Amino acid sequence: MIVIVDYGMGNLGSVLNMLKKIRVEAVISSDPSVIGKAFKLILPGVGAFDNGMKNLEERGLIPLLEEKVIKQKVLILGVCLGMQLFTKKSEEGKSAGLGWIDAHVVRFNFEHSIGKLRVPHMGWNTIEIVQEHRLFKDMFEEERFYFVHSYHVKCNNNSNILSLTKYGYNFPSSIIKENIIGVQFHPEKSHKFGMKLLKNFVEFC
Repeated sequence: MIVIVDYGMGNLGSVLNMLKKIRVEAVISSDPSVIGKAFKLILPGVGAFDNGMKNLEERGLIPLLEEKVIKQKVLILGVCLGMQLFTKKSEEGKSAGLGWIDAHVVRFNFEHSIGKLRVPHMGWNTIEIVQEHRLFKDMFEEERFYFVHSYHVKCNNNSNILSLTKYGYNFPSSIIKENIIGVQFHPEKSHKFGMKLLKNFVEFC
């Protein structure tokens, strides 16, 4: 069973609907007994870093996720805020992140760029795959995904970077560490590209 973790940070229905389109059975739940049976997890999210960590803590989900992801090595896909919560901390707030990946989250800064770009980074953009992985198996010739974010991840180890995207400068648009995968873009809003990526996550990862 694939479980979309409900921790009150929105966008869950869109992820579920996209999975239905590719004929994948999934449920949205914050119930520990349901999450405990999952063979794959998806942690979506839209909103502020501190609120995300607070909601996970208040629902008592952090120890359960640690058990599933760190100890049992269950595959998890973090989307947007969900990916950012995998890191150690964020400039957006004061709370510690889950700390699963050696990285932190920073706000876009175009102080030294030629021409300041709008924040948030919003709309379609391409990705450059820098590390082969089954998540991108047999993708289209030009991978394009939909982004909406003001903050992005900075990895301390390049080995954790799956893909890069340029918005003023290059930033990691997907990251990985063993069974932990995160994408900054929204596959559930990315039409055929997102459908293919989610299909790969379900079938090949």
